[in-house]
Amino acid sequence: MKIINSNSKTSLSSRIFYYMILLVLVASILIAAITIIQFNKQSKEYHEQRLERKENHLILNLNYFLSESKAERLDSIPQNKINEITDIHEIPFELYSLQGNLLKSSISESKNNFEKIISPEILTFFQKENKTRYVKDSEDSKYSKSSYNLIYNNKTPIGIIHMPYYIDDSLSKKELESFLMNLGIVYINMLLIAFVFAYFLSNYITQSLTRISQRIKTTKLNEENAKIDIEKTPMEVSILIDSYNAMIDDLEESAIKLAKSERETAWREMAKQVAHEIKNPLTPMRLTIQSFEKNFNPEDNKNKEKIRGFSKSLIEQIDTMSSIATAFSDFANMPEQKRELLNVVKVVQIALDIFDKDYVEYTIENDEILTLFDRTQLIRVVTNLLNNEIVVIDVRTNKEFKEGNIETSFNLDFQKREFIDSLDKLDKNKQYLIYCASGNRSLKASHIMKSLGFKIIYNYKKGYKDWIKD
Repeated sequence: MKIINSNSKTSLSSRIFYYMILLVLVASILIAAITIIQFNKQSKEYHEQRLERKENHLILNLNYFLSESKAERLDSIPQNKINEITDIHEIPFELYSLQGNLLKSSISESKNNFEKIISPEILTFFQKENKTRYVKDSEDSKYSKSSYNLIYNNKTPIGIIHMPYYIDDSLSKKELESFLMNLGIVYINMLLIAFVFAYFLSNYITQSLTRISQRIKTTKLNEENAKIDIEKTPMEVSILIDSYNAMIDDLEESAIKLAKSERETAWREMAKQVAHEIKNPLTPMRLTIQSFEKNFNPEDNKNKEKIRGFSKSLIEQIDTMSSIATAFSDFANMPEQKRELLNVVKVVQIALDIFDKDYVEYTIENDEILTLFDRTQLIRVVTNLLNNEIVVIDVRTNKEFKEGNIETSFNLDFQKREFIDSLDKLDKNKQYLIYCASGNRSLKASHIMKSLGFKIIYNYKKGYKDWIKD
């Protein structure tokens, strides 16, 4: 058998709290990762576009000079012109022949670390791939990329231009670090706010569930159970509350049926026992009568003695049956009726005067109604009616009560200071139905009555406005 330790389980409020914090952390990590990826992508695109622009400008300047000077070879370009182009565009470059030999360079020989001959790989690329541009990552630590482009004169290739390109992202990286630092500060503050918000949200969500669980723990079959009345709850919690309240109604109904069944069973067993005890004297009575009938002789001189013995035997058995009936009567607590001619109106009034309740109204049409009745039992009937009635209380203002009310109700203004004092004068063991105009004041009044110790309270949620619709 598997034993589950409830203490090892994480509560719902803790789970909600942890998940919200985890959500904020994951969101911050994802945003930081996306920011870095986007930065690198933008930086790469920027440098590629910048390299292409510089290549185009260099080639345009060279083509313009070749066109103006009508030169047909790259080695015919003067060095001062190459230096001038380099100063304008702020980027060094080299000119190679189609065979890969170095022709011209904007860098002095003492500082030139570039190859004197283009690698065969690049030459093969231009020859076979039929393309005019080749870019590769530079092996020189001073530069990041190296681009090679064909130079044309009248649509005829006359050489190759090599341009090294250096990628400097130091400023952008500083901006990225500054952005990530500011983002981290923002998310730290968001995390603190999330801690507070998650705490209150988790408590708010689970508060109703906690009250329901506590009420379920105290629910008992053979006792009266109060219903759950919580306003402004989520739909799922409201469904759970309605289900619990319906279960309470079913439990009360089942308890009533069970009590009724137990009473019927008890009376059934009692009836069986009484029937059995009555049958015991009936058997000898039958045998005695049968024997007397069989042996009776009118001419016998001893008939008087026999009749006396026969009567004595029957009387003894009858006394036995009488004692059984008396015991059963005492158990049922049904005293003997003493009927007398009574004025029902007067006797009922006397019974009502005993209670002296201002909410009890006694209306009669005749001053005298005479009948044969047991005085004690009549008073008991009236007493039971008063003790078992549901008292209806209107907690609206006196003005609202006079404008219209539920019949048999009496008014206790909820807004008056003496409201609680008036409640203390009532019998806390009675059943009470509380109503107002729409159900708000009656709900508050019900809570107050519960705190004062009233046992059974019914709140008319829809109020008098709903009552008059009917």
